[in-house]
Amino acid sequence: MGLVTALLAARAGLDVVVREPRPGPVDKACGEGLMPGAVAGLVDLGVGLAGRSLAGIRYVDARTRVETPFRHGHGMGVRRTTLHAALGEAIAAAGVEVEQAPVRDVRDGGGHVVVDGTATRYLVAADGLHSPTRRLLGLEGASRMPRRYAQRAHAAVTPWTDFVEVHWSGSGEAYVTPTADDQVGVAILTAQLGRGFDDLLRDYPELVERLAGAPLGRIRGAGPLRQRTTARVRGHVLLVGDAAGYVDALTGEGIALGYAQAAAAVAAIVDRDPRRYERDWRRTTWRHDLMTAGLVTATRAPVVRAAIVPAARRLPAVFGWAVDRLARPA
Repeated sequence: MGLVTALLAARAGLDVVVREPRPGPVDKACGEGLMPGAVAGLVDLGVGLAGRSLAGIRYVDARTRVETPFRHGHGMGVRRTTLHAALGEAIAAAGVEVEQAPVRDVRDGGGHVVVDGTATRYLVAADGLHSPTRRLLGLEGASRMPRRYAQRAHAAVTPWTDFVEVHWSGSGEAYVTPTADDQVGVAILTAQLGRGFDDLLRDYPELVERLAGAPLGRIRGAGPLRQRTTARVRGHVLLVGDAAGYVDALTGEGIALGYAQAAAAVAAIVDRDPRRYERDWRRTTWRHDLMTAGLVTATRAPVVRAAIVPAARRLPAVFGWAVDRLARPA
């Protein structure tokens, strides 16, 4: 979300410098599906998206399947590295300066913030799930929710659908996202720490059959997914994206939600009212947090987990409404 925030800030007429310690496109374990809200926002910023168009969301278990199309626009399956490269090109085109260096020290300067000894008016920290800046500021909170983890790999196979498929099992969920004409991404979410990707994949017999013989790329992991923060603003420092707190990847709209947070942070900075961002962040995220936390908590019970896909099939209007709400988190 750091590059998105930088593009929004530059568009707003602010002087922007990006600090990024890692060279080149950065990969991470994620579902790689962009909801329609994210697609529209990125295109508006001039980010060229290359991938596969997505028509909606499909839930699948051993006996049932149900799908709902996106009601407003289309999504896109885009590899994380492809998206990062496109954002980098947009940053260069916007003339935003990029320094290849980490942020190591953050201090309150009263009416400004001091970053590694240099005074700046504001710092927006979008440094990920395990944000070093959040830790430096002492804004990490404790969570009682189950610790869940993600693993993701790409399979060299022709996509069999233009929907994102969410496969449910007793151990977790597997997201299948078409990302190219000859590739799908498979991300598995689970609370069962210690099981490898191939082992977890066996819990999804339909996917095992679909992917039989397909070469798998590098497996990446992330977690624990749940990250709590005690606040999103400290002085002139604002936390955006995963750094601001994260519930779970289950509802799958992280980029769209992060975009809305970035826009709110830039608006607060333009108005020279950083504390406003705390309120706007809550307004932007409450629906996502409530729905995601509720679903993760409820499906800890095997009887509830087994009923999710049949319930979505029996109540298609409710399923469609939920997908539409999450596709437009702002």
